[in-house]
Amino acid sequence: TLSVRVAASTKNADIIAKHFEHHPKIRAVLYPGLTSFLGHDVAKQQMHNGFGGMLSLCIKGADEADGEARAIAVAAYTKLFKRATSLGGVESLIEHRASVEGAGTPAPRDMLRISVGIEDAGNLIADLEAALVAAFAA
Repeated sequence: TLSVRVAASTKNADIIAKHFEHHPKIRAVLYPGLTSFLGHDVAKQQMHNGFGGMLSLCIKGADEADGEARAIAVAAYTKLFKRATSLGGVESLIEHRASVEGAGTPAPRDMLRISVGIEDAGNLIADLEAALVAAFAA
């Protein structure tokens, strides 16, 4: 079932990345399938069967600390995403990478890393949207 799972997660990641690319609460979407991604041209040459199921969202904040706090809150408010470090499973996962790596990490403090699973993309987007609303209201 690996090829079916990879195809589904890749399709979902592409839908999610495009949905949040110009979102007012998102500072950046890091996904090689977006033409706005710095390495898109290289990825297009190397990735012939899609751009994968991994993406990152950088959450807007007034400053670095605010962006970090909001990113952590978004991860906490999601209901469909599991908070874990992994990839390639059928379930969608979310993590605040800088917290996982600790002091000295090169990961942006406002970044959430997402491993997209095979759930309905619309449900995943709705979950992230609700989490963003809750994080920005807190």
